Formats: sequence, structure tokens, C-alpha cells
Amino acid sequence: MRDRIVRRGILQVAAFAALSAVAGCSLSGDNGSSKGSAAPSGGRAGRVDPRSAAALRAVEQATVRAGSARIESSTAMGAMLSLKTNGALGWSGDPVGTLRITYTGGQLASTMHELSSTSMEARLLPDAYYARVGETFARRLRGRHWIRYGYGDLAALPGGSGASLTDQLRNTAPLQPVRLLRACGNVRRVGEETVRGRHTTHYSGTVDPAALTGEDAAALKEQLEQAEVTAETVDIWVDDRGLLVKKVEKGELAGGRMAATAYYRDYGVKVSAGRPAATDTVDFKELMSGRGS
Repeated sequence: MRDRIVRRGILQVAAFAALSAVAGCSLSGDNGSSKGSAAPSGGRAGRVDPRSAAALRAVEQATVRAGSARIESSTAMGAMLSLKTNGALGWSGDPVGTLRITYTGGQLASTMHELSSTSMEARLLPDAYYARVGETFARRLRGRHWIRYGYGDLAALPGGSGASLTDQLRNTAPLQPVRLLRACGNVRRVGEETVRGRHTTHYSGTVDPAALTGEDAAALKEQLEQAEVTAETVDIWVDDRGLLVKKVEKGELAGGRMAATAYYRDYGVKVSAGRPAATDTVDFKELMSGRGS
């Protein structure tokens, strides 16, 4: 019984870590409950700056063309989990990525620390997401160090969370915050700022799922509803090439306040991820059914 609880804890940590890192720490990908609303960013619904809207379209196009980037992020999800992520993601063709995820606080992080695991290596391949566990947990898996999460298996998880997770794991480009701002109806240009030595333009908006408009509105609204997010703020900083340098999202969840910050650099970097050896890997389905230990 305890082993099953531990396995489910590992699943939650690994899945959330993948989601927060790969989706650029997007609140819309989270499966926690939400209450209240995020603080307004200053924009007013229905009065969109045409220049900001045009600039965001250009950001989306430039991001797609770039094909890859290095990411550094931090996420705090109430009392449940806090983590930091470093790595590289590629989205030109099939998804690919390598990430180092460090647990910094929260109840799920405590579970991982009990298993002598303070960080996790993650690899994204076209068919699956792989998470490397620590030595203590590996002993429960007959010495195997990797858990394979097939995207089809994740999509079949109950409650709709698996489908949302799978979609974002398969779409690693940091486009979600840009699309949310385009659809929110109140995006505004805050001004010019220097972020980590790079000249940027700052855009901000408040996201209300019921007020989303545009070609992506239906899909974005569905994602937000699945995550039970009622409102959030989104801020992005874009460099002179039209590429994200920084992104911040904030919202109120049932378990506490969530804040997620991500930095992007080295667009176009070559990204590759090797598939772990089959003899050192256990499949998620087998692990949850008890057949993998």
C-alpha cells in the first residue's frame, strides 16, 4: 500500500515538473483548483493596443522559426511543490528536450527528499517523457533508474489532466503565454526594460477564460477550464528579435498562490536527447499497476 502511494507521489512530481518546465510554467497546464482572481495588470478588456497585438503575432512567428532555446525557470505551487528547472527544448519537428529539475520545497518535494532525490533529470522524445529517479527509489524498481511516460498513457489518465499534459509535452515551444495575451482582450505595452543585459519590451495582460477572443480562444478556454483556472496575470519581455527573454504568470489556486517565472536564451541551439537503455527503464503503466516492481 505504501509503495503504491509513493509511486503516485512520484507520478505527480514528475508530471507536474514536466508540465511546468516544458510548457514554460504555464498555469493553464496545471491541474490544481483555482479560486479568486489574479491581480489586474492594468489593461482593460475591449481596448487592445493594435501595435501590441501586431507585436505579439510577430513574437509567435519568430518563436516558431527559432526552433529551440535554453530555459531557466522557477515555479511555486502553494504548499504542494516548488521547483527550479534548467535545460534546453526543441520544437522544430518532433519534441525533444533535456532538463534538470530541482525540488526546492513543498509536500511533494518532501516525498522526493525522503527517497534521497533532490533533483531529477528529464528527457523528452517524440513518443515519451523519461524521468530519472534517485538510487533509493531505483531499488524499489529492481535497480532501474528511468520511468517512461508514454504520451498515449498520460492522455488516458482520468479527469482530462493527462490529455492537457500530453498536448503540452508534444508542443514544447513557449507559445502559450503569447497566445493568452493575444486572446485576453486587454494586453498592453508596459514599456522598455533591460532584462539580464538584453533590451526588451514588456507586455502585460489579465486572462479571464470567459473573455478570451480570437482564433485560439476555444482551445485556450478549454485548457483553462480543465485546469480550473479562473484568472491569471501574464507578463512577457521580448527582445529586439521578437523572442521571449522572460515570462511571469501568477494566480490563486486552492492550495495557495502560484507564481511561475521563466527565462529564455540561446534560441536555435542544437538539442538532442538520448533514449535511456531499456534494461534501465520501467514503464509508467507497469509501475502503477504493480507489475514494474
